[in-house]
Amino acid sequence: MAEKKVYLVTGGSRGIGREICLALAGPDRVVAFTYASSEDSARQTEALIQAAGALSDRRRFDIASYEEAKDYIAYLARTYGALHGLVNNAALTSDAILLRMNMEQWQRVMDVNLTAPFVCMQAAAKIMIKQRFGCIVNLTSLAGVIGNSGQANYSASKGGLIALTKTAARELAQRNIRVNAVAPGFINTDMTRGLPEEAVRPIMALIPAGRGGEAGEVAQAVAFLCSDASSYLTGQVLHVGGGIYM
Repeated sequence: MAEKKVYLVTGGSRGIGREICLALAGPDRVVAFTYASSEDSARQTEALIQAAGALSDRRRFDIASYEEAKDYIAYLARTYGALHGLVNNAALTSDAILLRMNMEQWQRVMDVNLTAPFVCMQAAAKIMIKQRFGCIVNLTSLAGVIGNSGQANYSASKGGLIALTKTAARELAQRNIRVNAVAPGFINTDMTRGLPEEAVRPIMALIPAGRGGEAGEVAQAVAFLCSDASSYLTGQVLHVGGGIYM
C-alpha cells in the first residue's frame, strides 16, 4: 500500500483534530488518528474519513504513554508501507495562576503538550529519514508566543513546541523532511463557546478580522503544510488568528 499517502493525527477524534483528519482525507489516502476521548467520537470521525474516500486507522491511548505512541507509529509504517505526515495536535490545559499551579498540573501539561510531540517526532523522523521524505506539523498556540495569564504550563509547552519545531526543521531539512507549526488564535470550539460574553468581548476587540476562527480554517492551514504546495516551507509558524498576532 506504499502508493497511498499515510498521515497520522494525534488527538484526532473531535474538534480541530477531527477537522484536520477530514482535510487530509481523500482517495489514495490513509488517515490514522489517536484519541483519548469517547469511542463514539472516534467512530464518528472514522466514518467521516471513510466517507471522504480514505482508509482510516485509529488507536485509543494516552498520548503521554510514550511506548504506545512509538509502537503505533512503527505499526503504521509497517502496515501501510510509509509515513508521509505526522500532525501533533493532541493537547490539554490545566489552568491556574503561577503562584497556585501545582507540580502535577505543570508536569501533566508538559508531558502531553511537549514531550509527547517530541517522542512522536523522533519516532516518525526515523522512518522518514529512511524514506527520504515526510512532513511534520505541530499545533502550537498564540499563547506560546505572547503568553496567557493563568496558563504558565500551557504557554511554556506551546512556546517550547515552537522551538522544537525550528530545531527539528534545521536538523531534518537535508533529508527532505519539512517541519512546521500552526498557531491558532481564538477558535470557535466547544471550549470557547462556553465562555461568558464578558470574557469574549475584549478578545474580539483585539482581532482585526473581528471574529473567532473555525476549526476547519485551522485544518486547511495544516493540510497546506502537509501538501506539495508548501514544498519550500520549513521551520515556519503559520498564525491562524485573524491578524491578532502580526
